[in-house]
Amino acid sequence: MPHSISPAASPAADSFLPDAPFDPLLEDKEPQKGSEDGTITAADEEIQIGGTIKPEDLFFTDDEDDEEFPMSSAPSGEGKVEGSSPPTVSVPLAPVAKYTDPEVMLAFYQRLFPFRPLFQWLNHSMKPSNDFAHREFAFTLANEAYLRYLSFPTSDLLRKDVLRLNPARFEIGPVYSTNPRDRKTLRKASTFRPVAKELVFDIDLTDYDDIRTCCDKANICHKCWNFVTMAVKVVDAALREDFGFEHIMWVYSGRRGAHAWISDKKAREMDDNKRRALAGYLEVIKGGSQSGKKVNVKRPLHPHLVRSLDILKDHFQKDVLEDQDPWATQEKTEHLLQLLPDKPLNDALRKKWDSAPGRSSSSKWADIDTLAKAGVSRTLDSKALLEAKKDIILEYTYPRLDVEVSKKLIHLLKSPFVIHPKTGRVCVPIDTKRLDKFDPLSVPTVTELLGEIDEWDAAKRKDEEMDSDVKKMQDYEKTSLRPYVEYFKSYVADLLRDERGVKRERDDGNAMEF
Repeated sequence: MPHSISPAASPAADSFLPDAPFDPLLEDKEPQKGSEDGTITAADEEIQIGGTIKPEDLFFTDDEDDEEFPMSSAPSGEGKVEGSSPPTVSVPLAPVAKYTDPEVMLAFYQRLFPFRPLFQWLNHSMKPSNDFAHREFAFTLANEAYLRYLSFPTSDLLRKDVLRLNPARFEIGPVYSTNPRDRKTLRKASTFRPVAKELVFDIDLTDYDDIRTCCDKANICHKCWNFVTMAVKVVDAALREDFGFEHIMWVYSGRRGAHAWISDKKAREMDDNKRRALAGYLEVIKGGSQSGKKVNVKRPLHPHLVRSLDILKDHFQKDVLEDQDPWATQEKTEHLLQLLPDKPLNDALRKKWDSAPGRSSSSKWADIDTLAKAGVSRTLDSKALLEAKKDIILEYTYPRLDVEVSKKLIHLLKSPFVIHPKTGRVCVPIDTKRLDKFDPLSVPTVTELLGEIDEWDAAKRKDEEMDSDVKKMQDYEKTSLRPYVEYFKSYVADLLRDERGVKRERDDGNAMEF
């Protein structure tokens, strides 16, 4: 990191290509019968996708009338899926269905999941190409079997297999040099390698447990969600202003975090070394919850950090000092004093705070300047104090990224619009223009969405009986998922527009290079 004082570099232990990353769902589980790493692959399960591809499967437009988003409630039926064919009837739900029920997931995939925009996003074109056909997908089934190296020539074939297997969720991996399904047929394993993938970043609130006081572990509230808001603002600004990326999509993880997907062509084609360098550029907070000073940066501050402090200073006062009150306990207060550079000042502050139990963190922060100006220390270096205070602001507000997610092409990441298995919420994209208004606790759950379709159909049934010309609506348009799908479609349309230009002219190279 160019603006950090880094410890000695560790040996390059990440040059190998692991067959599968760690997956928490598989922890402490017996390996499934299949590949050597315990995961089940497409070949192991003899999963047949598609068969012969017809010409009409390869070319389509958004105006075509297909079944990706059914337009009205179909007659009730069993909802059974056989082979690779999608169900043609609606899935009846129990009166009080849980979002983990297979019939709920199947109804969501059948009626609400935006397969076609997802295809266009990953394919970077309306016409199918290897950007999609050689892309790895991984399914986590309801029984926690983990199927890797799945691939699909078209969005329709992806949809058909999702409906057939009904995964609890699925993840997106890299584009490979050849079809992932054919990797075991190659004479040389080295010819099967990842060649492209979106640059990704992961923000998880559990990494803030040592500074957030309102919640911990998997729990979140509006107060601690502000840490995610701060992180998105800082990282998004750096990616756009320092590296020139334009196509950045932030996606709510469905529970306690957010993911960034950068789809610019130059980002997708970055190798592991460049990804590590960029991740290091953004990494400032180092050390676990038990470590001391977590921010060690060079002076003068790098322009990225100057900009970050400007973004974060207001959040520090309101969202950290007032909402979190991070120094309410004696233990936390002692940590604050350890971050200040002058012992006589620290002693004076400790004495003042010991005499006033319950003093707020906002007041303690103000006391630092008050006592410094009062001359309690003859040895005080005002410049060092100012730098220490900036480091403290960074420690309590700067993004805490899971940088390992960003460093390798091979890493898989949960797809947008899947359902989080613990909360039932949809992993929706976040409109950064309305970032401060995004409420993770109001993101719809899968059962709420299916209920909204039923309510809309019941309310409009009489209107349709009276007027046969009433416009039919796709199911997602009847629900609170609509603004998220439309935002995603708009994002994809902008990407496709620029991709057509990229194919005609080379990148002008104005952005920062490694």
